[in-house]
Amino acid sequence: MEEEQKEESVRHFLDLVKKSRRGKLKIYMGMSAGVGKTYRMLQESHALLRNGVDVCIGYVETHKRAETEALVAGLPIIPRRKIFYRGKEIEEMDLKGILNRHPEIVIVDELAHTNVEGSKNTKRWQDVFDLLEAGISVISAVNIQHLESINEEIEQITGIAITERIPDKILEIADEIVNIDLTADELVTRLKEGKIYEQSKIERALANFFQSDKILQLRELALKEVVHQVERKIQTEIPKSIKLRPERFLACISSNAETAGIVIRKTARLASYYRSPWMVLYVQRENESMERIKLDKQRHLINHFKLATELGAEVIKIKSNAITKTIIDVASEKEITTICIGKPHLNIFQVILRTPVFNGLLKNLGMKDIDLVILS
Repeated sequence: MEEEQKEESVRHFLDLVKKSRRGKLKIYMGMSAGVGKTYRMLQESHALLRNGVDVCIGYVETHKRAETEALVAGLPIIPRRKIFYRGKEIEEMDLKGILNRHPEIVIVDELAHTNVEGSKNTKRWQDVFDLLEAGISVISAVNIQHLESINEEIEQITGIAITERIPDKILEIADEIVNIDLTADELVTRLKEGKIYEQSKIERALANFFQSDKILQLRELALKEVVHQVERKIQTEIPKSIKLRPERFLACISSNAETAGIVIRKTARLASYYRSPWMVLYVQRENESMERIKLDKQRHLINHFKLATELGAEVIKIKSNAITKTIIDVASEKEITTICIGKPHLNIFQVILRTPVFNGLLKNLGMKDIDLVILS
């Protein structure tokens, strides 16, 4: 047993050492081609170079855009690898050359690219993994349509099957994700000005991919994905003791038809004001089972659940006689910041003295960072 613990300790330490040596990954994400991802990577490369950082271009695709090509000048470039494939000369990123040169940071464009047959890795994102493991930091770029988990959704929006895709895990290991955002009008203007594709391709692009409704949907997906990744990093990397808590409301209702509707509506207003998620909790005691509760109360409850859903709440129904404990457990599990309850037909001192649910809540919440709001 002691030997196993020693082995585990050694493995843990080696994992920490490897993690500290591993390169950092920064990804520029956009809703489509032409938003300026490569341009921003090259701008950053010049800034890093001016600050004495050993940065090189491993692979950049300028698409013959004059503004982008102008930024390549003056940056150290690791020559591409030339391969003859099916009678044609193809240029690929030279993974081995980058590993041998071992710059501090390397620029790797077109993250979803499929390497030519015979390459060490099938996909460029796999090349990036190798670079990171070798301790080389990488700045890369990708469009939202290449993300594996939303592939079918993308195809429905664009009508185009996207064959080059990256797994979601590449975003999960990224140390930084930056969304390069433009409005639909700005993107279409760039296209018409010839800043994205050459003149012969513009009309076709406007008729297919570059339509406002499609761009807006792709823009929404890109923004949501970056927000999701930021939230995930906050959850995993920032200690709860120093984390800013987002407001989350829990409306607790009973079968009392008079107070339930008031609690639901007022909690909905509070959640709307804070732009926060909220939930409605109904704890069903034994004496409120469907066999015992009156039909009019059943009808009121069903209507209240429907109202809560229409107002955007998540409805939670739990069978338990331990009401206070159930409320506290749900509040802890759902990371609730504010519990909202209805005001009973008693004054506050009578509530504290005579009502076990309120008494229990006040005692328990005193030890937790949760607010209690009594709605009249």
